[in-house]
This record gives sequence, C-alpha cells and structure tokens, in this order.
Amino acid sequence: MYQTETLLRRRLDVRYPPGRGRIVLRTDLDWEKDVEPAEVTEDGATHRFQLEARRPFLYFKPCLKTPDGEQRWAVGRDMLVLMTASGAAEVYPHFDGPESGSFTPVLEKDSSILGRKHLVRMYLPPGYEENTLRSYPIFYMQDGKNLFFPEEAFLGNEWKVDRAVSLLDAMNAMDKVVVVGIHSGDRMTEYTRPGYEAYARAVVEEVKPEVDQRLRILQSPRETGVLGSSLGGVVSFYMAWEYSNIFGYAACMSSTFSHRDNLVERVLSEPKRESRFYLDSGWPGDNFEVTLAMAMALASRGYRNREEFLHLVFPEEGHDEAAWGRRLHLPLQVGFGKVAATARGRSI
Repeated sequence: MYQTETLLRRRLDVRYPPGRGRIVLRTDLDWEKDVEPAEVTEDGATHRFQLEARRPFLYFKPCLKTPDGEQRWAVGRDMLVLMTASGAAEVYPHFDGPESGSFTPVLEKDSSILGRKHLVRMYLPPGYEENTLRSYPIFYMQDGKNLFFPEEAFLGNEWKVDRAVSLLDAMNAMDKVVVVGIHSGDRMTEYTRPGYEAYARAVVEEVKPEVDQRLRILQSPRETGVLGSSLGGVVSFYMAWEYSNIFGYAACMSSTFSHRDNLVERVLSEPKRESRFYLDSGWPGDNFEVTLAMAMALASRGYRNREEFLHLVFPEEGHDEAAWGRRLHLPLQVGFGKVAATARGRSI
C-alpha cells in the first residue's frame, strides 16, 4: 500500500547486554525471515543492522537466539523504525517480564529545607531491570498521590499516568520514560510564592540527587521535564524558569498564573530561558484567561510558538484529575515524543 520511488536505507542499532545470545531481526517485509546484523561491536553489546525498504517505515521485532537454540521475540508490540529520519536508530529490547512498567515503593526522605519528609514514588518502564544498557528521560510530576492509584488519589480519581505512558510506548509514539511522582505537602504554601522557592530548591537539592543515584537517568536538561496541574502547574513553571539548567521542559495544565505568583511579570522582564513550555486549559473557567495571558507573554518575549512553547485550549473541559488524565498524552508527546526526540538530537 505504501511505496516510495527510491530505496530508503537506515541503520538500526539494537543494544542489549552481551552473554545471553545473539540478536537478529524479523520485519514486516517477511516475518518468517531472519535479518542478520551487518556488524556486532567488539563488546557484543550492539548489533548493527542495515535496513532497506521502498516505503517510509518498517515494523520489526528483535529476536534473541540463545546458545541452546531457542529464538525469543522481544516483549511488547512490534517496534517501528522510520526510514525517513537521519542517523542511526537505537532500540533497547527486553525478552523477559511483562509489557507493562513497574512501581517502586514510596521513598521517604527527610527534608531539611522543608522541615518534613519527601514522599516519592517512581514508575519504571518495562525492561528497566533487564536491559541495563539504557538510561531514560525523566518526568518529575507534582501531586504524586493523584497519578497512579485510585486508592491514593483525591476522590479516587487518578491520572492513570502509567496507562498513558504505556499506550504511547506501544504506539511507538514516545520514548520510554521514568516518572517520579512527588507527593505534595501544603499545596497552597509550597506551590505558590514564596513557598515554591523552598519547595523547588528541595526537589533540586534533595529529591533529584536521590533519584539520580538510584536510577539510570539521562542528565541533560533536554531529557528532564516537570509537570503539574492547577497550582502544580504554577510550581512546575517556576522550577523550569528558575532552574532551566536542570529542567528543560515544563508542562503546565490549568495553571493559576498570577493568583499567588509573579511569573507573568518575570517572563515580561527577565531574559529568555532555554526551557520549553507546554500550557493548556479547559474553557470556560479552568484558568483559561491567565493561561492565555502567560502564552502571550512568552510570545511577546520572543519565544517561538510550537518550538519553544505550545498553548492549547480544550472547550468544555473541567478542572479535575479526569480531565488532566484525558489529555496527558499531549504534554507527554510534546516533551518526549519521537519528533521531539529528533529535535533534541536523539534518534529513536
């Protein structure tokens, strides 16, 4: 059905810890035929394939040929390689365990800055434990109790973050990510001015070093995002503005800009930051006007729409966890989708 006039070529690097066997591919050009690697690196960790097709994409599956003759297909749905992208694509398959990700227990850490305990739960993508060659982009999300489990969430309505991330991964629409859900303390104090100054410093100086020590995380600001809604959107914006050397992307949903913060004034008067911003709201109400005002402030300061910030409005959407969960896939894709990854200089 899909056809290009020219033969397209692209290199695909399959990275997997050596010692369990060798990697071959099966593709939708012929699911019954093994595609052998053109090269295997000296350490045995990377199998390089030279793919050719007369169409813009291929679906494929890495297969592990074990020493005892077994051929094991990678866990999960078929993977997608785009033949139109430049550079080598990298994939990190796993061959054991479930298709879904996993959760850590709640991590407790004393905060000398806030005078209370941090409570943090982390979502790990599927294959995290098995394929140890991979490091991941990361999202720090506010209101961690509302993200994953109904028994923890406000009124029993969680965002279903793990489902959104898993679905985008299955679609081959987004890179696999680690999600850190930070439980809130006194939201009205810590998510607004001046309390968000201490809260953000506590995340930077106490939470993030602990996460970095425990998990395989990509350290670039371009691979580090922060996300929140309502007051959580305000503190997320503040974190990316104040610590743009750490948080290169902030997604701010239904944010209460100018309620108890000076962020609009700061955008209008201070130098541009390197961070990118996603802003959205429902309508009517749902902080539509102040979110639009913040978007206009960014535009007036030279931020390029769709490149350095994006603003969206959702007619008749409300101000609640269900609404934010329904549209969560958008800021996730803007931050770490395939096209966004290419713009950041990564090929997936």
